[in-house]
Amino acid sequence: MKKFMLDLIVTKNETLNDQYSLLILKSPEKLPEMFPGQFAEVRVDNSPTTFLRRPISINYIDYETNELWLLIQIVGEGTLKMCQVKVGETLNLLFPLGNSFSLPNQKNAKLLLIGGGVGIAPLLFLGAYLKDKDFECNFLLGGRSKDNLLQLREFEQFGNVFTTTEDGSHGERGFVTQHSLLKDSNFDYIYTCGPTPMMKAVASYAAKTNTFCEVSLENTMACGFGACLCCVTDTTEGHVCVCTEGPVFNITKLKWQI
Repeated sequence: MKKFMLDLIVTKNETLNDQYSLLILKSPEKLPEMFPGQFAEVRVDNSPTTFLRRPISINYIDYETNELWLLIQIVGEGTLKMCQVKVGETLNLLFPLGNSFSLPNQKNAKLLLIGGGVGIAPLLFLGAYLKDKDFECNFLLGGRSKDNLLQLREFEQFGNVFTTTEDGSHGERGFVTQHSLLKDSNFDYIYTCGPTPMMKAVASYAAKTNTFCEVSLENTMACGFGACLCCVTDTTEGHVCVCTEGPVFNITKLKWQI
């Protein structure tokens, strides 16, 4: 798939809470085709301590307005600088990188998209993509508290939204894998992204119920081309680069269940 390096104009920088910001970027030329699960490598300017691009999941694409959304979690100097960009400034992106989630091969499939933290980012794009293909989506989103649940209104546009919080301030109390939805319903496809312990728990549930499941790994991907070997993970087919062979993997390819 062809890669592009483009300067995109910041049209909106919305602070969602003290950890997250939503950047909406507009391309001066027609955006290339992208698929849910793919990511961009973002160059961080004006930061003497940030030498490498930062890998950020593509949160949403609006082809009508020619805008690309990035959900940014502040975890260090690089992402802090990204969240401080102003409307009218530009960010240089290398994209689209990596593979994508698989499309269900049965039209009436029951779908569950499970996300936590910044891991919800690729699931919004996936939900929009699946709805456009006439699939009905169920979203199960988790966080420590209601303040950590992001983009709920956006998710509600594309399917049914269920939530868990560790403190019980929104939805059911507990972790996503403890939600009653998993006990009361059977699903044909599960897609998940978030903290590794959460994804491993979801993968375990899927394996026990013999459910198709794909996970989007969040390894550090410094280059996006498999050259730096920062993101290598162990699979049933050997050690592979997450940025080129992933970030999306079927759980049968990972050694989590072995």
